[in-house]
Amino acid sequence: MIVPLSAGLYLFGIHYRIFLFAAVVVQSGYLLWRGITLERLPLVGVHDTVLFLAFSTAIFGVVVAGFVHKRATFLQTVAGLCFLLTIVGTLSRPVNTPLPPVLRTFWFELHVVLSFLSYALFGIGGLLGGLQLVGKLQGSEPVQYRVLLLGYLFFSVSMIFGGIWAYLAWGTYWLYTPKEIWTTLLWLFYTIYLHLRLIVRLRERLSSIMALLGYLVVIFTYLGVGLLMKSSHSF
Repeated sequence: MIVPLSAGLYLFGIHYRIFLFAAVVVQSGYLLWRGITLERLPLVGVHDTVLFLAFSTAIFGVVVAGFVHKRATFLQTVAGLCFLLTIVGTLSRPVNTPLPPVLRTFWFELHVVLSFLSYALFGIGGLLGGLQLVGKLQGSEPVQYRVLLLGYLFFSVSMIFGGIWAYLAWGTYWLYTPKEIWTTLLWLFYTIYLHLRLIVRLRERLSSIMALLGYLVVIFTYLGVGLLMKSSHSF
C-alpha cells in the first residue's frame, strides 16, 4: 500500500507542491524500511531501483528548482516524472531474496547508488531541456548544463567502481554484455554533449534537444536493455 500511496502523492504533487514533499518522505521511509527488513541495500531489481530513481529525481528536482525562474512549472514536471516512475515500481515485483555472493561488496553498492543518482540528474537535465523546447522555461540552459555535468561525473565514477566490481566478481573489467555496451554508449553521448557545449557553444535549442534525447537513452539503457536483452545486470 505504501508504494501506491507515494504514486498518488506524486500525482497530487503535480498541482500542489506539498504533496510532492510528502511523497518524498513516504518513499524515503519505504526504502529505509526495505533496507532494514532485507538487511541489505534495497537496490536489486526494477521495483527497488525505479523507486530509488523516483526518490532521487524528486530530491534533485527540489534542489534545482531554486535555480530556475518558473519554480512551480518545473516542480510540476518533476512530480509528473516521479509519478510515472513510481507506477513502474508499483507494477514490478520486489526482489526479497538475500544478495548472491557476487553482489556482497561495497563496490557494487557504490556502483549502483552512483549510477541511479546520475540517472536522476540526467532526468532533471532532460526535463529542463524539454521545458525549454516548448517555451515554458526559457533561460534555463546554463542550469541544465551544470546538472548534466554533475550527472556525468557521478556516472563516470560509477563506471570505474563497476569495473572494479566486475573484476572482483568475474576476473575481468569487461564482459561485452548489452548493458555494458549501452552504458558505454550513454557515457559517450554525454561526453560528446559536454565537449560540444564547451568547444562550439551549442545553441540553446540544440543543447536542450540533446539533453532530452540523452534521457531517452538513459531509460532504454536502464529498462529497455534489461527487458529486451540478456545481461548480467538485474536493473
